[in-house]
Amino acid sequence: MTAESIVPSPSASGMDSGYAVRPARGFRFPARRPHSPTVSPLPLLTADLAAAAAGAVVLDAAVRGPLVVAALVGAALLLRPRPARAVTGVLDELPSVCGRIAVIWLALGALTAALEPGHPLSLSALAVGWSAHAAVACVGRTIVHRRRRAVRLRQPSTALVIGPAATAQRVAAALLRQPDCGVRPVGVVTDHPDGGTGLPVLTSGEQVERALIQNGVGTVLTVDPAVRTEKGPLLRALAESGCAVWEVDADCPAYEMREQLAGFSVRRLDLGARRRGSVGKRLLDLGVSGALLVLAAPLLLCCALVLRLSQGPGVVFRQERIGQDGRPFTLLKFRTYRPVDERESATRWSVADDRRMNPFCRFMRRTSMDELLQLWNVFRGDMSLVGPRPERPYFVTRFSQCYPGYAARHRMRTGITGLAQVSGLRGDTSIEDRARYDNAYIDNWSLWQDICILLRTAAAVVRSTGS
Repeated sequence: MTAESIVPSPSASGMDSGYAVRPARGFRFPARRPHSPTVSPLPLLTADLAAAAAGAVVLDAAVRGPLVVAALVGAALLLRPRPARAVTGVLDELPSVCGRIAVIWLALGALTAALEPGHPLSLSALAVGWSAHAAVACVGRTIVHRRRRAVRLRQPSTALVIGPAATAQRVAAALLRQPDCGVRPVGVVTDHPDGGTGLPVLTSGEQVERALIQNGVGTVLTVDPAVRTEKGPLLRALAESGCAVWEVDADCPAYEMREQLAGFSVRRLDLGARRRGSVGKRLLDLGVSGALLVLAAPLLLCCALVLRLSQGPGVVFRQERIGQDGRPFTLLKFRTYRPVDERESATRWSVADDRRMNPFCRFMRRTSMDELLQLWNVFRGDMSLVGPRPERPYFVTRFSQCYPGYAARHRMRTGITGLAQVSGLRGDTSIEDRARYDNAYIDNWSLWQDICILLRTAAAVVRSTGS
């Protein structure tokens, strides 16, 4: 379905409405630090350093030089066990700890033989050093894991369970029967309460926010795969407020899920609420847009002169668009078409094939030269070089009503180009496909992905495949 065939009427929205147009903020819970214990890497790091120091103490004094000790400690830090799943005790990681320490001591033996051929480490010295290092590491990590378990029992992370009422209450009851898992449910979020007994049932955004603040909720558990799409805006808002969002396989084992919670297979959902790299993205925007504005200044001047001579005054076209978090801004373009009135400007989808445009204006639209002024929007911070394309309020309202994922595009700064555009979704193409590509870009954002999209855009411009 294309954009021109969609003319829905606005309708009331419930919990799953996402963002409206102005202010297009949907669920917006206060940012806070949840009242749940934070797992710091410092205790395990201290235990590993103490173990490395114990290994250095048993070294032969003839080879215990600063370089060798530094190599031992550095290798112990670099080869620290980082399990792909959570561990509850030292026995879970014993093979990994001992194996890595063995690699460290074998490498240390080779280093000392190279540095001090006359005083190499003997097999007995290597065995004693490995034994001391491994023993202290295991003891230290055992102390850390026991303290963490005690903290989980004393200060469990409060949680909301989201999904069908019966399944959510069943999962919540199982978690309450296993207090050592460190998660204590305090409420169930569902659209259709079944009237059964159990935890309080929350059916509105206001009730969720109240429970969030009063209970210091730090964990969110989804118990049905459909929750990710049906409650997407709610889950993103909870993640932005500081909650860790987990998906629970409540009915059957999911073998790809490596972590367990009270016997349920779980996996962490990365909703891109607060991604690292935003500073790098902004620096890329400033550097590239500033350089292009300087380099393209003669071209911009020539375009403005031709448009002024061929179409009269009013070379710059200003139009309201919807940006990040639904905030409106004024987008700049070269005026290649003069609408009949304000209504046509706000509601007509495409003018690419309008016969009233002269050949130069068609050329500018085909090569995307009419969008060069948007580099100023990027430099000012209204937009980014790469991101979902901003749209007019009229269409944002209607597309948001038709496509549940469309409104979620506004959780990131809009851009001149994006993954949807370089994938061929330009002009009169499927809005559903565009929204899917835009959300995929946001969910998997990286600075390198931005650079790749910019390179693909530059190649498309060279081939004159602009909209």
